[in-house]
Amino acid sequence: MHIDDFDFALPRELIADHPCEPRDAARLLLVPASRRFEDRRIADLPALLRPGDLLVFNDTRVIPARLVGRRGAAIVEVTVHRDLGGGLWRAFAKGARRLRTGDRLAFADDFAAQVAEKHTEGDVSLRFDLVGAAFHEMLARHGTMPLPPYIKRPRGGDPRDRDDYQTIFANEEGAVAAPTAGLHFTPALLEALARRGVGWTTLTLHVGPGTFLPVKVADPRDHPMHAECGVLSPETAQRIATARREGGRLVAVGTTSLRLIESAALEHGEIRPFAGETRLFIMPGYRFRAIDMLLTNFHLPRSTLLMLVAALAGLDRIQAAYAHAIAARYRFFSYGDACLIERPKE
Repeated sequence: MHIDDFDFALPRELIADHPCEPRDAARLLLVPASRRFEDRRIADLPALLRPGDLLVFNDTRVIPARLVGRRGAAIVEVTVHRDLGGGLWRAFAKGARRLRTGDRLAFADDFAAQVAEKHTEGDVSLRFDLVGAAFHEMLARHGTMPLPPYIKRPRGGDPRDRDDYQTIFANEEGAVAAPTAGLHFTPALLEALARRGVGWTTLTLHVGPGTFLPVKVADPRDHPMHAECGVLSPETAQRIATARREGGRLVAVGTTSLRLIESAALEHGEIRPFAGETRLFIMPGYRFRAIDMLLTNFHLPRSTLLMLVAALAGLDRIQAAYAHAIAARYRFFSYGDACLIERPKE
């Protein structure tokens, strides 16, 4: 296995800058385990799923984590990504090499932070003047949504992204990236799924900035996976157990839901409640314990997420699916279209 196995060329015009309207009008590539690919729509999901199937969504809520401030006359852009308590946050900073411990960054007249520590690759610790609700109020006022770098926005962001980059399930604050497969769902689609007899439940995995980091090593097994915090409640574990006992398929909506389900699964597939960090890195050769299907967007080349879908469907199958999607002009990445992948029978 080599990183080049997960590379592909994508025309820039296929990168979606805004979501489809309405959300469930996005295109959907059906990737069955053995049959031919099918070009469908997200709105077709009720016809593609069976009564008794269970969808599992990630209910994390994206915080407006990107801040633009000043260090003297210099403009500094940071993205906070982990609350360490007491006003201390880990953050990625553009131009971090020019920052020094003790530097003060002013984001507004009444909102500032001091560089407490420098780490590696642009990662710093910032100590803010405010904590708790007061901090989050200022973040909501002065921050912008932390869109991935391939989506271009003017400095200060686009106000529409406050809603566009949030799923209808968003409830638990803490993510710095959206669980993008969930962006396709609307109340009308959930109602149609319910009429079909398809159920749904939620878990929480706070998506971290590591989701955007490319794999830079030749052998992907040498890539350090970033930790992400998640909770799969006893109620959700019971919903999953009941659905599977009654013959329903477990459908992970997004790679984040899949990773947490698989992190909570025992060897024989039973799902236990989970609360903590996961560093699960799924790549070809991984033996899936629990999920039956995955609904997910099209991922970046050389990314851990592309490796995950290759592990599920098979590398050759995913390479063919992505080639089909490019030829058919599907829209890629966070605001783009999706695919529904069926796990091959072992």
